[in-house]
Amino acid sequence: DYVSRSGDRYIFNLIDTPGHVDFAYEVSRALKACEGAILVVDASQGVEAQTISNLYQAIEQGLEIIPVLNKIDLPGSEPEIVAQQVMDLLGCKREEILAVSGKTGMGVDELLEAVVDRIPPPKGDDGQPLQALIFDSIFNTYRGSIVYVRIEQGRLKRGEKIRFMATGREYVAEEIGYLRLKPEPCEVLSAGEVGYI
Repeated sequence: DYVSRSGDRYIFNLIDTPGHVDFAYEVSRALKACEGAILVVDASQGVEAQTISNLYQAIEQGLEIIPVLNKIDLPGSEPEIVAQQVMDLLGCKREEILAVSGKTGMGVDELLEAVVDRIPPPKGDDGQPLQALIFDSIFNTYRGSIVYVRIEQGRLKRGEKIRFMATGREYVAEEIGYLRLKPEPCEVLSAGEVGYI
């Protein structure tokens, strides 16, 4: 939950993806579940090869890109040099690039406001038949298969039967919920929301 400076309340569905080239498939799946991407560039290391690869994937998906320079609090950071690299890469203006420090929290409020201003809200109709995109999955020895989904259309209630279109197999959504610092069960996931089954 986020309350903007104007007083409006927003719910952000944030998907953190690895930046490393070995996780290109995971990144591409996660990007399909998004309307925008926060492009985080280390202000001391600059634009790296995998950054460019992931950026091109986001652009191909038609996502709104918010460029961010991180770690600007470090003594070795070179924000103006790295900002120029980002401008050359994206063709954006300097004022569109945000400066943050994940360590101190500096610039995080401006980043959240930029998400509100620049990223469009998800589309989807709760009244349509259920459609969900699976963008990741894990297997838990005690819980079984856990899939991470973006609800594209419709609503999913806990305990409902679901069919995986790729295999035709049916399952019961024994637990659904949101992915916070730890899984938070809920009764319903609606169109536009990201969660787990």
